[in-house]
Amino acid sequence: MLQLWERGGIMLKWTTDKPFVFAVGLMSGTSLDGVDAAIVRIEGSGLDAKVQLLHYYTRSYDDALRERIKELCDPANSDISKLCGMNVYIAELFADATLEAIHEAGLSLSEIDFISSHGQTVWHMPDSVQDDPYMVRSTLQLGDLSVIAKKTGILTVGDFRPADMAVGGQGAPLVPYGDLILFGHPSKGRLLQNIGGIGNCTALPPRAGTDDAFAFDTGPGNMIIDQSVHTLTDGKMSYDAEGSWAAIGTADDELLAEMLTHPYFEMPAPKSTGRELFGTAYTAAFLERAGERGLAAADIVATATAFTAHTIANACKGIVLPRCQIDEVIVSGGGAHNRTLMNMLAALLPEQKIMNAGTLGLADDAKEAVIFALLGHAFLCGNTNNVPAATGAIRPTVMGKLALP
Repeated sequence: MLQLWERGGIMLKWTTDKPFVFAVGLMSGTSLDGVDAAIVRIEGSGLDAKVQLLHYYTRSYDDALRERIKELCDPANSDISKLCGMNVYIAELFADATLEAIHEAGLSLSEIDFISSHGQTVWHMPDSVQDDPYMVRSTLQLGDLSVIAKKTGILTVGDFRPADMAVGGQGAPLVPYGDLILFGHPSKGRLLQNIGGIGNCTALPPRAGTDDAFAFDTGPGNMIIDQSVHTLTDGKMSYDAEGSWAAIGTADDELLAEMLTHPYFEMPAPKSTGRELFGTAYTAAFLERAGERGLAAADIVATATAFTAHTIANACKGIVLPRCQIDEVIVSGGGAHNRTLMNMLAALLPEQKIMNAGTLGLADDAKEAVIFALLGHAFLCGNTNNVPAATGAIRPTVMGKLALP
């Protein structure tokens, strides 16, 4: 049930007499692979919550949808009517994925207490545009919450980023809250490195709390690799499966060095990025430069893969290790399946133990969907769920919005 409560203002609080709840966490990242649904059981609340993954479901985007979303992420090709329509289309797709996931898990709709959706990011602008007073810092995720709630008949939470931005944060990364719950350790320092379209990391010192953890986007994850493969194969392939193409190529050191001079990598943390900096336009320029240097296709993919590996390793060595004891680097997301990328990371960070999230019992691809279920649960319980040290917010806040069925 919902009731009014007060903490610095009137807000909504969700109360239940059940010892645990069932939830569906929904995630679709900048890689545009599709929507992930994690059905979880949550017991307790806040950072003391215990979560169990009951079922993981993924629904892939088809090529036409993926390309349409890429268009919407490009100011040169975006269209307000297409943006408006996609907001509902994505929500319907998310709702369908939720219903299918619940059916596969053998649960009934009445057993699910709430849905928590990240949405599909199409634009993220953590800094205002100079000389244009209307272009203030902002973010936009598609997938209307009311559509999801009404189509499924289930209470739905989402649109988390704007609340953090409203208190001075960058609205990203949001996963540190869940990383603390899932991976905090009393004696080991851990670096949680997610490699989706964009790479983001959370540093957890031993016995970390919200004041100790810090996080930031390391730069491109799979985004440039995937777009390069798509372009080089005329759309026949959308990604380099297990890094097999990169494995037979050789990274071009000179081009790689040029790429690593991008100003983003010199910025201090907290920081966040997306397709605005490293999307289709950036990849087109990279491919043009690779063509000028006469690189073979395999060498191009190897260079893009090395770029991701170096940006992650440089962030670890330059930002994380000077501030935090790290004993384990735990990789999740689609990049965890790229053997060439993982081997490159191991070579660049020889003193670190590199593993994937699956080693610790959580499916690599499910991690972020699980965390969004936790973020939604925190919202409903009235608990703050941002980590200011990660986003740069001036204070903790309750992130999320609510749609009733």
